[in-house]
Amino acid sequence: MSQIKIGALLNYTTIFLTNVIGILLTPFILNHLGTAEYGIYLTIGALVGTISLLDFGLNNTIVRFVAKYKAQKDTIGQENFLATAFILYGIISSLIVIIGVIFYGYLEAYFTQMDAQEIEIAKVIFIIFIFNLATGLPGGALTGICYGYERFVFSKSLNIIRYILRSIVVVAILSMGGKAIALVIIDSIFNILIIIITGYYVFKTLEIKIKLHNFSVRFIKEIFGYSTWIFVFALVSLFQWQAGHWVLGHISPPEVLSIYGIGIVLGTYYGAFSTAISSLFLPRATQMSVANATGEELTSMMIKIGRISFIVLMYILIAFVLFGKQFVFLWVGKELGEIGSFQSWMIAVLIMVAYTLPLVQGFGNSILEAKSKLAFKAILYLSFMILGTALGAYLATKHGAIGMIIGSITAWIIVQNVMNFYYHHRIGLNILRFFKELLHKTFFALLIIIAIGYVIRFIPGDGWINFVIKAICYTLVFTFTIYHLGCIAFEKELFKKSFGLLWNKIKL
Repeated sequence: MSQIKIGALLNYTTIFLTNVIGILLTPFILNHLGTAEYGIYLTIGALVGTISLLDFGLNNTIVRFVAKYKAQKDTIGQENFLATAFILYGIISSLIVIIGVIFYGYLEAYFTQMDAQEIEIAKVIFIIFIFNLATGLPGGALTGICYGYERFVFSKSLNIIRYILRSIVVVAILSMGGKAIALVIIDSIFNILIIIITGYYVFKTLEIKIKLHNFSVRFIKEIFGYSTWIFVFALVSLFQWQAGHWVLGHISPPEVLSIYGIGIVLGTYYGAFSTAISSLFLPRATQMSVANATGEELTSMMIKIGRISFIVLMYILIAFVLFGKQFVFLWVGKELGEIGSFQSWMIAVLIMVAYTLPLVQGFGNSILEAKSKLAFKAILYLSFMILGTALGAYLATKHGAIGMIIGSITAWIIVQNVMNFYYHHRIGLNILRFFKELLHKTFFALLIIIAIGYVIRFIPGDGWINFVIKAICYTLVFTFTIYHLGCIAFEKELFKKSFGLLWNKIKL
């Protein structure tokens, strides 16, 4: 099996492990840290994540340029590029430390709702996070080199091993009384180990050499010219997922930050399930664009991928709306309380609803990338994410975490509707046909599922066993109904093949 195929398999394994272990580990960490310290841990992580934007997309740029020089067998060019890149990383790491020192001086003034002890914890965590970032960004360049050489198996296997070992160590340390500071120290140790191991592989196994043959400003412009839009989308992601922590960190106590953070975590898990499926089809966008596929042909492919994602997402969304409140209370209710659990559930529901359309239309983004038309989307998203954050900050003063997320998702919804006009009028996609065929058969089937699922909610009981019984009943109803009433022939055949392959593996 090729590096690419094994790498893809390992990528889905990583997504699965991240989601499952994350769900299992979150209540354990929350229980041992407490809601206040957990909120501090999440918020400082989001704040330092802002500084990580100084990467300017260089890691992705390294993958592209290394692959290019390898294909051209230009060893001198590669050595010179890597030397230039690491000089830039040296400058970036220095800037991170300088900015970190400046931020450190204002932490107490910014986090006005924290007491003296919480501020001290936040300061220590901040210092360690800054160290991780200053060393981790250049270390990430080594992983970029592996990707450029298509050595996906090594990098992704190492990442899986790291994630599993880190989870085990976290459980052990917290069980012995460790707190949030211990968690960031654990991350620091693992970061250093990964850099050392990856560095050994890059320089000894791949025999990569770094040498500055000549320093050219034009070369630097070319590097940043490629990474500009990567940087812009990193900004979009920052406002989308982390800006709420900055705002709430200034006006709310740490307990509110935990409530908001749990809702955000559940929302990101929702997106991961769809991405894992739709990404299987994304290379097709480039192939079709290169072959000058018509707008109707691209629309047909978008419908095919969108329907599969839509069915999976509806299974999760309907289940979470109907039974999610019970799940969140069982999951973290002991730590967050009934009101906090309800608010986390509500935040997650709002994210899932707003996130569904962008996820279902994920193939559209691949078409934009293949046609080199990402600029409009990047600027549009960034503009509205900033406005959404401002609206969320205003609403948060009265409505806390719920107000913050309402402001953010309002921007998401507006942007995606604007993008549908852009897809239709500028890219040539038939958006009306997309929605018509997306809901063909599925709409009626989903109405039946919602009705029966609502009845399942009334199965008496409130513990984990009761929740599992409801989940099993709902899954059986959803699978039977969507297969017989909601799927078209292609989807039924895909289901049969996937189930047959799984059954054969079980028999083996």
